[in-house]
Amino acid sequence: MNNNLKIYLIAGEPSGDALGARLMRALKKKTGGNVEFFGVGGDTMEKEGMKSLFDISELAIMGFLEVVPSIPRVLRRIRQTTDDILRVRPDVVISIDSWSFGSRVQKKLRALKTGIPQVHYVAPQVWAWKKKRARTMYKYVDHLLTLLPQEPKYFTPYGLDTTFVGHPVIESPVVSGNGNTFRQKYHIDDDKKIICLLPGSRHNEVSRLLPVFLEAAATLKNQHPELFFVIPTVKTVAGRVKNMLKDAPVSVLVAEGEEDRHNAMQAATAAIAASGTVALELAIADVPHIIGYKVAPLTAALVKHFLHIQFVNLSNILLGREIVPELLQERCTAGNIVLYINRFLKQDRLYRYQQEGFKKVQKILGLGEQKPSEKAADVILKLIRQKKEG
Repeated sequence: MNNNLKIYLIAGEPSGDALGARLMRALKKKTGGNVEFFGVGGDTMEKEGMKSLFDISELAIMGFLEVVPSIPRVLRRIRQTTDDILRVRPDVVISIDSWSFGSRVQKKLRALKTGIPQVHYVAPQVWAWKKKRARTMYKYVDHLLTLLPQEPKYFTPYGLDTTFVGHPVIESPVVSGNGNTFRQKYHIDDDKKIICLLPGSRHNEVSRLLPVFLEAAATLKNQHPELFFVIPTVKTVAGRVKNMLKDAPVSVLVAEGEEDRHNAMQAATAAIAASGTVALELAIADVPHIIGYKVAPLTAALVKHFLHIQFVNLSNILLGREIVPELLQERCTAGNIVLYINRFLKQDRLYRYQQEGFKKVQKILGLGEQKPSEKAADVILKLIRQKKEG
């Protein structure tokens, strides 16, 4: 008889895939390997031993207008995932990060009254917008795991057990990435300065941002022939990135896979990135960078109406000041990007200001302390024990 724990994980995008993989490693360690994994995830989770129910690139969408055409497909995947959970009968269901998809599975599961413990990992950013969501999450999950220390206070008053476990970026492989290994693998001379282009992990992000990033790269290459451009991409958008590079105005190396991605960051002199987790990885790696972002005009108007914070970049939010330039919407132009990257290349006041800020961000996030994935695993295993004992 198989007495292994059964863990069902649902990750809807690459950031959740990385988080899920680390959690899987921690759970294997703490159970002596007596655990089986089921669910939805990407390449990194599959390497840890979970066969994904379907390809998560189908869920790599964002924006009010962009989501609408995908609704029928997403609804089918919600039904498919729920049916699979009922088939597996796991000891716990954990949705990770992508609350828009994960919440719908959790709600459907709760309505079926399965009795299976339900957890969500990564709190929706209610401190930024949709504050009312904090009042309703307790209806759909039994426990919430948060990345930032200030987040539990938004949920515990409404009866949701919440635990701060720490931000996963502090255990990202980017911390131990090796820039020399990257240079050697791709035969990049030491006198070349590497600039990373990181246009996002969703199709519509890449479509909107990559042309602007490439235009900036072409200008920078004309100004600085020693620059070498790299796009460390992920599976969800690798095909689109390669297609868009066919007529690119500048030569760019596409690096695929987690190891290459993090080694490339460590090799970088500077980076041009989409807003998101990747920008925090750059801060942890001490890589000077700007963030850019563009969405449909109507989406931008709605976001501006509902957003309740001064900044969108987490480093800036944590410090309460702008250390990472935010080039959003009409400010996201090749000219503005070139301006800032040139400042980083000169290592001027902005460069030094950023480096000082990164050290403070790293301290707030707990770099060097116990791994967040292990804290999360402890909470999940305790929840399973309580359920079995109760």
